[in-house]
Amino acid sequence: MGTHGSLTKAGKVRALTPKIDPMPHPPTNPKKRNRINYKKRIILGRRPGQYKGR
Repeated sequence: MGTHGSLTKAGKVRALTPKIDPMPHPPTNPKKRNRINYKKRIILGRRPGQYKGR
C-alpha cells in the first residue's frame, strides 16, 4: 500500500507561504445578524455546512 507523496515534503508549501493578516471587519449588531441568518435559512432555504440538497 503506497502513500500519496513522500513524508519528507509534508508541510513545505504552507511553511513557505507568507502570513497575511485578516482584514478588520466591524462587528454586526445582533438584529442585523439575525435578519441576515433568517434570509439565508428560511427565505433562501440554505442549510449549514456542505449540504447537498435532495
